[in-house]
Amino acid sequence: MDEKPTTKKGSGFCSLRYTLALVMHFSNFTMITQRVSLSIAIIAMVNSTQHQDPANASIDLLSNLSRGIKDFSTRAAVYQWSTETQGIIFSSISYGIILTLIPSGYLAGILGAKQILGAGLLISSMLTLFTPLAADCGVILVIVIRTVQGMAQGMAWTGQFTIWAKWAPPLERSKLTSIAGSGAAFGSFIILCVGGLISQALGWPFIFYIFGSIGCVCCVLWFTVIYDDPMHHPCISAREKEHITSSVAQQSSSPRRSIPIKAMVRCLPLWAIFMGFFSHFWLCTIIITYLPTYISTVLHVNIRDSGVLSSLPFIAASSCTILGGQMADFLLSRNLLSLIAVRKLFSSLGLLLPSICAVALPFVTSSYIATIALLILIPGTSNLCDSGFIINTLDIAPRYVSFLMGISRGFGLTAGIISSTTTGFLISQDSESGWRNVFFLSAAVNMFGLIFYLIFGQAEIQNWAKERTLTRL
Repeated sequence: MDEKPTTKKGSGFCSLRYTLALVMHFSNFTMITQRVSLSIAIIAMVNSTQHQDPANASIDLLSNLSRGIKDFSTRAAVYQWSTETQGIIFSSISYGIILTLIPSGYLAGILGAKQILGAGLLISSMLTLFTPLAADCGVILVIVIRTVQGMAQGMAWTGQFTIWAKWAPPLERSKLTSIAGSGAAFGSFIILCVGGLISQALGWPFIFYIFGSIGCVCCVLWFTVIYDDPMHHPCISAREKEHITSSVAQQSSSPRRSIPIKAMVRCLPLWAIFMGFFSHFWLCTIIITYLPTYISTVLHVNIRDSGVLSSLPFIAASSCTILGGQMADFLLSRNLLSLIAVRKLFSSLGLLLPSICAVALPFVTSSYIATIALLILIPGTSNLCDSGFIINTLDIAPRYVSFLMGISRGFGLTAGIISSTTTGFLISQDSESGWRNVFFLSAAVNMFGLIFYLIFGQAEIQNWAKERTLTRL
């Protein structure tokens, strides 16, 4: 299946499919800010001195706020939650995501991704708005809400690739999916930058009110702009519709209710993608979870500076995601590399480069600048995988892409749970040698995933994923 895809253009960046990519960027931005909001707010929620410790920058910037808002912020409740309780609250959203990843991916392929994803985004946004009230009602309700919110976000994460299977021409897939996916990294950057400022100036409940409200606005955009396929969109031009349908006609993405599980289990190219996800999420989860701790304990900086420094890697990750997508599609459109060569190139860069940076980290702790530079490069270069194995399921099985993305992210979340637990254990034994072992182990996991993908990864549609298998199983 190495037929050359059509190179005819369909209005480029002014087209409707790029508008869809921007709306998905906004939805991913919204979901990650809602997910991380509690991590920022909980500092004030369990700290009774939060509002008696003013930050000069915050006061200078917001000195003209009304007294009523200031009074409201000082009355924000404080809770006696132990670190063990906080850990349960933090992990509950991840367990919720795992519960719905695979079933929501399957349902999105049958019922339509627009409805499944839109419902997940709306539920997550409403629960974010409800979180401050839930906290007043008790910690059990907070855990329940976070779990249900995770289930809603699991619905919203996986089905996006079902839409791209019908909307993204093969030569633009990396570009479109990277624009959409970069919203998560940009959202992490924004929430880390402004979350503490909002908490200090307005009170921690406003973190949830602001980002929950943004999510509701995003829902309006989602249900207005997003359609499952270009054939039914009322605003698409005839030229763009013809361009998309002719480009993706070779790769059927029609839904089917039966899934060839046995063929999938025996498919090594699919396992190569799963191993790539496992390796990628192993290191990324460590960076997301432990970056503030590493900066604070190793570089010995204060909390405010640690928050700012912790946000920098995510703007680098967002930029690298978009740039990687542009470069991948450039290589394909100019026939400089084959599709599988592009996938393996960006997978190699996204797994090898952060491994090198991680191995180097323990040896540059005496240099503040070198340490920060490496910490910025790890998530930045890791996101080059978005143009590699991350979207490889669109190449090998477009008809089952939402179901397979659910499984892939399940492998990733499993890796994240294992890596977080392992990291906590290692650094509790001895901080210096513990961090060194954490980074060496992460590099080893990355290398395993990379070698496995380089050996078994493919870009051709698999036999079990072709249209002619409709009558089987």
